[in-house]
Amino acid sequence: MQKNSVRAEQVSLPKKGVYRILVCRPNHRLGNTILLTPLITELERIYKGAEIDILSEGPIAEEVFASFFSVKNVYCLPKRGFKRPVPFLGKLLRIRKTQYDLIIDPCLGSGFSRALTKFLHGRFKLGFSDDATGSGLTHPVPTAAAHHHMAQRPINLLRWARAHYAGENDATGDYPSLDIRLTDEERAQGRAVIGQLLPPARLGTSSPVIGIFANATGAKRYPASWWNEFIEAFEAMSPQSRLLELIPMHGHSMLGEAWPGYYSSDIRRMGAVMAGMDLMITADCGVMHLAVASKVPTVGMFSVTDASVYAPYGLGSCPLMTHGLSAREAAEQVMRSFPALLGPGGSASSVAAASPALDWNDAGRMGSLGLSH
Repeated sequence: MQKNSVRAEQVSLPKKGVYRILVCRPNHRLGNTILLTPLITELERIYKGAEIDILSEGPIAEEVFASFFSVKNVYCLPKRGFKRPVPFLGKLLRIRKTQYDLIIDPCLGSGFSRALTKFLHGRFKLGFSDDATGSGLTHPVPTAAAHHHMAQRPINLLRWARAHYAGENDATGDYPSLDIRLTDEERAQGRAVIGQLLPPARLGTSSPVIGIFANATGAKRYPASWWNEFIEAFEAMSPQSRLLELIPMHGHSMLGEAWPGYYSSDIRRMGAVMAGMDLMITADCGVMHLAVASKVPTVGMFSVTDASVYAPYGLGSCPLMTHGLSAREAAEQVMRSFPALLGPGGSASSVAAASPALDWNDAGRMGSLGLSH
């Protein structure tokens, strides 16, 4: 009798009656946390009036979701929690006391996330799995539905489940953008900081503010010599641009203190300053995603990672594949992609139209940006 009840649950994923939602994403990285923001926007659209909790790792998620009205609790497990079993297990047991209507495991192939999803109490459990019987999920979604971009996989997860388990087909094909929802006050403070760091634009001229973040992890990092060549070429082609370096978390300039710099260990303050810029240029890293989520057009440079999975999108943001390009050639590509902003008499208002939007279900369209090589 109980077995039939479980089967009945599996064919229904109701739109009504879901008020307590937990998103299970135990990860401490900045980029992976920000890539979760579109899912929260989608949940707000579908389950209006619901309260959302987030299970993360480390303190970053608390900052990222600080201004999300729908998010009640951000549970931050201690990093490397198995080395600190008492606080780790204590927090999990406290979370387990809540009976959620819906628990979402948005990860593709994370055993840790799936184990926590199984452990916690939820009426419905949703995640990617090709093993319907052994997944521990009430509503498994085939991995083929995930597609490419990491920010959009959870959206595909939810939309596939609604179509197949609830008969609810979403009319929109659009994806929510990355967004940390900076407040008006935060944006004003960011603009004020830029005004203090950079000389004012000359009267009657356009002097766009260009942010540079020259750090990344491992092979994704471009050497200082590459950046120097890039910036030298960039300044020669766009002498009116004002450059501002964003200083990495370790607190040291990657560009030899050659340009004004801004440093903050606070994620939202860093985002607020980037929001006051006209364009951000950065390698593929967490700060690239933070820039996009702060609503500044962003060029993300890719040399080793898969742009179809991590590329910035929306509001004029775009990837630049640098494999086979010199630093000077990369600068020329940026200039060609944003002529209205970076050319003589450039205007920031035209940035959003500089690059067409990507359809991330068709990675072959990458070349339509004029940035692939």
